[in-house]
Amino acid sequence: MMRALRLLFLGLLAIVLIALALANRDIVTLRMLPAEAGSFLGYSWSVQLPQFLVIFAGVILGLLIGFVWEWIREARLRRTASRATRKANKLEAEVKSLRHEKDGPKDDVLALLETPAR
Repeated sequence: MMRALRLLFLGLLAIVLIALALANRDIVTLRMLPAEAGSFLGYSWSVQLPQFLVIFAGVILGLLIGFVWEWIREARLRRTASRATRKANKLEAEVKSLRHEKDGPKDDVLALLETPAR
């Protein structure tokens, strides 16, 4: 069922994107600098592309910028999670070594922490 819904969604998305591309086939000129600034500096790079390519490239560029922004924003959370995982692993190793040092769990805390037998 989910596969059919996913295929239906992708089909509808393809139809919308094709319709957008067909409606925006006009050629547009993209310039690196405004015409006056380009002539003043002696550098006037420009390229002519169909308008739908410019639209699609803008959407893709916006998505990439958003993904990178979120990845940078969440770096602090990933760092905190990594530290907590290392600390938990260190404490688990310490508890395990304390269990092996003693013959049995004579302490109440160690008895509670002892893993159940499988």
